[in-house]
Amino acid sequence: MVTRAVAAQVVPESTLRGACHAGRLLRVLPEVYVDAQLVPPAPADGAPVLARLGPELGRRAVLAYADGRGALSSLRALDVWGLRSQRIGEPVHLDVPAGSGIRTRPHLVVHHRLGFTVAPPHVVYRCGIPVVRLDRALVDAWPQLPPADRPAPLIRAANDRLTTPRRAFGALAAAPRLTGRAELRALLVKLAAGCRSPLEIWGHDHVFTGPDMPAFQRQVRIQARGRTVYLDVDAERERVDFELDGASTHGDRRQREVDLRRDALLATLGILVVRFAHRRLVHETDEVRREILAILASRRGGG
Repeated sequence: MVTRAVAAQVVPESTLRGACHAGRLLRVLPEVYVDAQLVPPAPADGAPVLARLGPELGRRAVLAYADGRGALSSLRALDVWGLRSQRIGEPVHLDVPAGSGIRTRPHLVVHHRLGFTVAPPHVVYRCGIPVVRLDRALVDAWPQLPPADRPAPLIRAANDRLTTPRRAFGALAAAPRLTGRAELRALLVKLAAGCRSPLEIWGHDHVFTGPDMPAFQRQVRIQARGRTVYLDVDAERERVDFELDGASTHGDRRQREVDLRRDALLATLGILVVRFAHRRLVHETDEVRREILAILASRRGGG
């Protein structure tokens, strides 16, 4: 990849024009060119050159076009943060200061932001790449994703402690017209309550809530014989930890052994561990709710 400004330092303008005319270089964006051998042939739909580049080369081309005046955002930012690989055909998003003069181009969506600067606190650098803050990227990418794919990056970001629901709430407050805003806010409320997986969110919505259920705490951190243990759904008064086992853990002998040792450790603290498999939570919801209430009543009664 080369820009016109860099090429002009080593070859005459006529050499650059000749390489483009001969098809050795392809223009990706204004004053940005790539080696034609690195670009797959144009498909029948006539996709622009930028859409046909690999992720790394496409990222470099966009940043060269911005020339230090922009940072990757939205879907491409999630890619840089390692939360979701951008898929072929999805446009590149770039945040720039208002009045920068950088325009949207085919396969490149430019967002002009008032008060935006390509520096902290708006922008961070990951592996030398300018990218918007993660909480802003998660909010901006929300309406760009298929509905089924929206929760995963946010859940993973919270689990990996890359951001917090509180920070994401702050970014959401700055986007009052965001498409799907109500759904995003509902997810943030559940993450703030301690839910850390799709199964825990299901349990929050369908199992562990309602007028007959106590106020559970989620992802409670405790110390047990020098170990840090997190309780999925904690009934503190009754000293019961309800664990939600995902479908992937079923039949995993090593994970089963880890779980048994953990449950025995908690038993030394007087904490009863009750595990519900994914299948039962989803398909036997009413029966699971009745069991939970019976267990809690028994613990309160000393049975």
